[in-house]
Amino acid sequence: MPSSRVLVVELHEDDPVGRLGDWLRDAGLDLDVVRAPDFPDALDGHAGLIVMGGPMGANEDALHPWLPGLRALLRAAVTAEVPTLGVCLGGQLLAAAHGGRVVPSADQQEIGNQLVAKRSNAATDPLFRPLPITPDVIQWHYDAITTLPRGAIHLMNSPVCENQAFRLGRLAWGIQFHIETTPAMVRTWAAHNAEGLEDYDLDAVLARADAVHDDLEEVWRPFADSFAGVVRDPDAVAAHRGPSLSSAAPVTEPDAIRAALASLGAEQNAARSSPLPMPTLRPEGGAEPSDQGLHDSSGPRDAGR
Repeated sequence: MPSSRVLVVELHEDDPVGRLGDWLRDAGLDLDVVRAPDFPDALDGHAGLIVMGGPMGANEDALHPWLPGLRALLRAAVTAEVPTLGVCLGGQLLAAAHGGRVVPSADQQEIGNQLVAKRSNAATDPLFRPLPITPDVIQWHYDAITTLPRGAIHLMNSPVCENQAFRLGRLAWGIQFHIETTPAMVRTWAAHNAEGLEDYDLDAVLARADAVHDDLEEVWRPFADSFAGVVRDPDAVAAHRGPSLSSAAPVTEPDAIRAALASLGAEQNAARSSPLPMPTLRPEGGAEPSDQGLHDSSGPRDAGR
């Protein structure tokens, strides 16, 4: 009988596997949940790997010496074709582990409920194919994947952050956004990041996040079911044979996507207390962020979340 045991690595207490874990258990998976840095250095006995989010940056090795080991575990999973899912920082780590570029990016920060859009490559992907064209997600990141690994398949984007979802190899997926949240989790992040979010009307942001969680379950529970199906029968997933990374186009009429995203953008702008850009990083001393994202994660900045 195929194994259903999946290793789940939580990177911070504020971002547990949450509702995603509930959906996966309901789909028949047995989750072995551990908290970094206490994760194994091999996937022996596990049929899948999930890496969650956290406030540290994907390249903050000096502050979090266990990060190289986690990137190595992600490389091992992709090489061995173990079904893998990286969520937000987990997705950034999956990209960074395979040569992608993850940096603090003031112009690609996203906060709260937003829409993402499928690319044409998603039309043949076993996880993303059934999703709506522009599903709701929760965003909460200050770093961004600015370059995908060589050979990665681009699956979703947004007007603010291009690399929202990707597939690496046959059985590994990374997403920049969150699907695991509860309203309480989002409120905890807001409380911990209050200083960095002073340009937002947080009451409006949180009200939108509260209201969208039923819709998130409707869309992303089936996604979790699909991932569980891949874990149980990975041999059923063929190698991707869709368009190349550089030529992928939206899967639907561009005008329809632009209209949907513009509508959401108008609502998000209304939630701002003033028409200012996304909150920028505020490192101590006013220094500009480095390419490696080596910042003290004890401040208001949540890098990967």
